[in-house]
Amino acid sequence: MSFDVPDDHGYLESHEWAHNDGGTVRIGISDFAQDELGDVVFVELPDVGDTISEGEEFGVIESIKAVSDLYAPVSGEVTAVNENLFDTPELVNEDAFGDGWMLEVDAADESELDDLMSADEYRAQIE
Repeated sequence: MSFDVPDDHGYLESHEWAHNDGGTVRIGISDFAQDELGDVVFVELPDVGDTISEGEEFGVIESIKAVSDLYAPVSGEVTAVNENLFDTPELVNEDAFGDGWMLEVDAADESELDDLMSADEYRAQIE
């Protein structure tokens, strides 16, 4: 099976992605991760104004199969939370890189993005 792995995103081994849009970093989980989880039924995310730290847990995603921690690809202050996920968590399954995004963060140190896997490295991991 072939999974969507956008080239302009960075990835963690734990399957979170980050996309830098001029200092605002949008975060979510990969297409592969949502497929492995199965039907997502609940997402727990931090509040706007909270600070997350690179490599640390920032939330929880629950599916019919498993409960998994979510890890921050970068450090920074949460500037937006996708509140649509609270009522329709299945958006993560339907559009992991679009409507299923989770957070936007004002990156404290954009160089942390350099530590993430490239799309090619991530594809190699999931194949």
